[in-house]
Amino acid sequence: MLERSGFTMHIAEGFLPPLHAAAWTVAAAPFVVHGVVRLNRQIKENPEAKLLLGASGAFCFVLSALKIPSVTGSCSHPTGTGLGAILFRPPVMTVLGTITLLFQALLLAHGGITTLGANAFSMAIVGPWAGYGAYTLVRRLGGGLLGAVFAGAFVADLVTYCVTSAQLALAFPDPAGGFTGALTKFGAIFAVTQIPLAVSEGLLTVLVVRLLRSTSAAELIRLRVLKEGQVAS
Repeated sequence: MLERSGFTMHIAEGFLPPLHAAAWTVAAAPFVVHGVVRLNRQIKENPEAKLLLGASGAFCFVLSALKIPSVTGSCSHPTGTGLGAILFRPPVMTVLGTITLLFQALLLAHGGITTLGANAFSMAIVGPWAGYGAYTLVRRLGGGLLGAVFAGAFVADLVTYCVTSAQLALAFPDPAGGFTGALTKFGAIFAVTQIPLAVSEGLLTVLVVRLLRSTSAAELIRLRVLKEGQVAS
């Protein structure tokens, strides 16, 4: 099963059973619709943020398009969703992430149209919400901005990989171990490379936010990432 999958973090076109593909599409749809509403509101209330919105989408597109060889012929990649989730909140990142996945499926054959809902659910929905939750928790516990940014990007990446593993385990349970056995096998494929990738993505996102804090502090204040007069991490 693992050898047949050519397993990457984006589930390939046609790989999921049709019922599973349809179910994940239905599950993802309300989040995407809600995200579109929030995105439109964001643009109306803060039109100056369009450039940063585009940059967040590009950051996600470039990072998640990278394919880094893992064990058993599989590939791992960063997700790039933590940055947008922190700057614009998870619903907006859901739209940016879904657009990223759509373009990658059409232009790069990375992922697929039939599996768009499943990939969006893991990378554009659960990942951003988990990452934003980690970011918010660190801030509320008194952690600095950059430490919270690292936690958010790290968790968004790692949770995406965990959800993708669960999606594949549901579709292809292990003959002996069932869902749990398959989840263990799929998770083991990526563990060696995905954890270092999540750390690297966290560090890269910290560098980006440090740059934004130096060059676009006013925009970060409008987005409520920084408070008025805040310059320390």
